Amino acid sequence: MSLLSSLLTNRPDHEVSLAAQSLSLGYPAVSIIENLSLHIPPGKVTAIVGPNGCGKSTLLAGLSRLHKPSQGTVVLNGKDINRLPSRQVARELALLPQEASAPEGLTVAELIQFGRQPHQGILRQWSEGDQAIVEAALAVADLTGLADRPLESMSGGQRQRAWIAMAIAQQTPLLLLDEPTSALDLGHQIEVFELIRQLAAVGKTVVMVVHDLSSACRYADHLVAMQAGRIVAEGAPSRIVTPALVEQLYGVKCILLEDPHSGTPIIAGVTRLG
Repeated sequence: MSLLSSLLTNRPDHEVSLAAQSLSLGYPAVSIIENLSLHIPPGKVTAIVGPNGCGKSTLLAGLSRLHKPSQGTVVLNGKDINRLPSRQVARELALLPQEASAPEGLTVAELIQFGRQPHQGILRQWSEGDQAIVEAALAVADLTGLADRPLESMSGGQRQRAWIAMAIAQQTPLLLLDEPTSALDLGHQIEVFELIRQLAAVGKTVVMVVHDLSSACRYADHLVAMQAGRIVAEGAPSRIVTPALVEQLYGVKCILLEDPHSGTPIIAGVTRLG
């Protein structure tokens, strides 16, 4: 627990801001997102939800400058993110894509060490502090005993936890996660979501694409609901999630219950329309 505490107590020295202004994203033959504007609440957990193919991952890629917009701007700390030096962006923002890949033979510890790369330079070499952060990230992801294992020898869930640990080790004030629990069993899903809550509690801003709406409601402060490349609802989960919104997004009828612990909506009694 001391390693976890040491990792989480490194608070950002400034409040990060991230926004999309009239953003359009797509490919030469298809437009996915058009004229979308969004402000990410600082120091909070924002979950992007919606049906498959609605543009959730594309939006996250645009926010992280992994996907260059055809129109509009992504603004990081008041500046166009696509005009900033890569190292500067990497010190502000860490991205965990949905399908991450690594060179064959790379171990878990070696992967996590890449998270410290933006902090290295001619006058700043690897230090005991860097090593302590890597060890803390291993502990957070429950991978300490697997540090020397090659990634390709691990299960999908273990590999996902290793990638999450690398993003945490980067120690940026802003963390973007594309379906961070997609390959995890229920117990590890809860561990990851609780860790995300702890990161927000020490001032980090987290944006995550989440497949499960009930989990998004429970663990996010701010919900962005998307359909067909546009935002159809935005705000606190308890305020915006209604049976009508669920029907609009997923084409199903449901009833909403209240989580007795968190007070957030739980989707139940789901039936297909027709």
